[in-house]
Amino acid sequence: MKSLNYALVSSLCALVIGILLVIRPDVAVNYLIITIGALFLAPGLVGVLSYFSMWKTKNLDKNHWYIPLVAIGSIFFGIWLILKPSFFVEILMYVLGVLLVLGGISQLANLIAARSFMPVPFGVYIVPVLILAAGITVLFNPFATAEIPFIVLGISSIVYALMDMVRLLRFRKKNKNIQDVTPIEEIKE
Repeated sequence: MKSLNYALVSSLCALVIGILLVIRPDVAVNYLIITIGALFLAPGLVGVLSYFSMWKTKNLDKNHWYIPLVAIGSIFFGIWLILKPSFFVEILMYVLGVLLVLGGISQLANLIAARSFMPVPFGVYIVPVLILAAGITVLFNPFATAEIPFIVLGISSIVYALMDMVRLLRFRKKNKNIQDVTPIEEIKE
């Protein structure tokens, strides 16, 4: 059940990001990078503050004498992402392209695995193949125009999220029909 919830939350996040990319591709990308910067900044600040809290109360043992370099690096990287998001837009295109390729491959693998316990119509394979093709297209032509790849990424992300939600709902319906098997020890008693 936990993996189902994680997959549903993941699909909802992909749906929201896709909608943002389609509606405002120019602004959405900068905000996405600023958010990623904040996600680096927050744990870095917590790490440095907890270090100084331990240092102030002298609760540092000989294994904690070092300055939290990872936390400081996380803070600087987060600030850099927040202040210069346009620099990372180029990098983000490649990352999102790779994520689409991996998402398409993952959906294809899940559909192939699902064939072992239920029939999977041929038409269902079309969308994961299109997602895979969109990811490859973005990887090989990321800077044709600044907005078109983001719109393609947004549409692909929306389609990926919706297909994944449909897959999750179908899997959940099939999973409810499965009954627990009684252990042999209980049958003998």
